[in-house]
Amino acid sequence: MSDQAKDERAPEELEVPQANAERMEGTDGDYEALVRLMKENEELKDRALRVAAEMENLRRRTARDVHDARTYAVANFARDMLSVSDNLRRALDAIPAEAKASGDAGFKALIEGVDLTERAMLSALERHGVKKLAPEGEKFDPNFHQAMFEVPNPDVPANTVVQVVQPGYSIGERVLRPAMVGVAKGGPKLAAEAPVEPGPVNEQAEKDA
Repeated sequence: MSDQAKDERAPEELEVPQANAERMEGTDGDYEALVRLMKENEELKDRALRVAAEMENLRRRTARDVHDARTYAVANFARDMLSVSDNLRRALDAIPAEAKASGDAGFKALIEGVDLTERAMLSALERHGVKKLAPEGEKFDPNFHQAMFEVPNPDVPANTVVQVVQPGYSIGERVLRPAMVGVAKGGPKLAAEAPVEPGPVNEQAEKDA
């Protein structure tokens, strides 16, 4: 092959590797772009999942807050009304048995009116979720009961409520006013049960009493 032929074919031969190099560079660029897009897609998916989780948590918190607002909105008002109910009950308990048995029509009507008022008030509170706690014979629960004294009784399991000094009230799952009770001591303990100490003194309950 002559030198002139070599010179004529040399440019074509040089263009082939150059074109291959350009294609390889283009392929590398496409691969990098694909990797970048996939990474961005994963980040967007992760962000979307986080937003969806946050929205679900917000929905649950909102639903819980709405439920609590509906359930406990009357708690303060109900607590105040319990004091009125207590006073009505004290008025009835203060009436001597002889006076009740006297047969006076006017006095009897007054007693019945006060008793009816007390029952109507408690019934109205119950319709709004307020429940009476009269736990005599039940196991002492420091979350809903306040121990005022202990009663030695070997025949009754320890920490059993044996006397209710003042009924308590709850609203929903919360205590509105603890029941003031006397608990048994000295009796057999329930199996696999740790002893329950009397609850802390409730100043508001003592004032109500």
